[in-house]
Amino acid sequence: MGQAFSIMNKPSRRKFIQMGSLMGLGAALMPMQFCSPAKKEGETLMTDPETVAQTLKAFGIQLYSVKDQMAENPQETMRALASYGYKQFEGFDGGKGILWGMETAEFKSLNSEIGVDFVATHCDVFKNLEAQAEQAAEVGIKYLICPWIGGQDSLDKYKAIAEQFNQIGETLKGYGLKFAYHNHDYTFVEQEGQLPQDVLMDNTDPALVDFEMDIYWVYVAGVDPEAYMKKYKDRFRLCHVKDAAAGIENPHERGVLLGQGEIPFAKLIKESQSLGMKYYIVEQEQFDGVTPMQAAEKNAAYLSKLEY
Repeated sequence: MGQAFSIMNKPSRRKFIQMGSLMGLGAALMPMQFCSPAKKEGETLMTDPETVAQTLKAFGIQLYSVKDQMAENPQETMRALASYGYKQFEGFDGGKGILWGMETAEFKSLNSEIGVDFVATHCDVFKNLEAQAEQAAEVGIKYLICPWIGGQDSLDKYKAIAEQFNQIGETLKGYGLKFAYHNHDYTFVEQEGQLPQDVLMDNTDPALVDFEMDIYWVYVAGVDPEAYMKKYKDRFRLCHVKDAAAGIENPHERGVLLGQGEIPFAKLIKESQSLGMKYYIVEQEQFDGVTPMQAAEKNAAYLSKLEY
């Protein structure tokens, strides 16, 4: 029986050894994603970046939000805003010029001291363009922005303005600057069967003209900001982050502090980053029970914690 058992099991033993070898080879070739190595002390396992919540590393404020304070003391106002967490400023001409009455060296020194990048300024681009461009270039401002053209009574007039924008963009290019147009609601109201904003987008050269989307004005005009950014991918480089309350009919009376309205900023910020958006600029024009500086501080706190 012992001999018979030994003879009968020889094939089985060879088969067992062969199977064991194959199993060992299979384990060696097994894709790494099926393995679960033990995590060493102080080591973190890689996580899909798409599942990790993010916050904005830098965001700015349009100084028009605190226009009275800027008129009284621009230097101290800018210092206070920087202390709230703003890393970028967008200016406007409040009657003292785009440098707020400061000399070039003083302006640059102040922004360096408070750690702020003065990325853009709203100004009258139809007057003294080259003088403003020269000042902006000297202090490192990147954009001159047209904040207002007013509603036009024909699409042909918008086409003519688009051509002016191309010419302005060409001039600013010579100074190493960029040009952009900031919308209000009137270019998102249909006219002659078309949106005037489409006319401006379609008749400007992307190499010369960028756009700043005021998300509030697009939203209260009844247009989806995200869908419009997708329609004109890589044309909107800056945006105004401004919230709108629900249940108020008048579009000029819907402004509230960030997080108190119904605009889905977390989703918009996340999606817009793949559509060419670079600068997120807080703007507040309506105040309910808070001062402009208090609003600026609260908006900075909201945006610094907003996960997307």
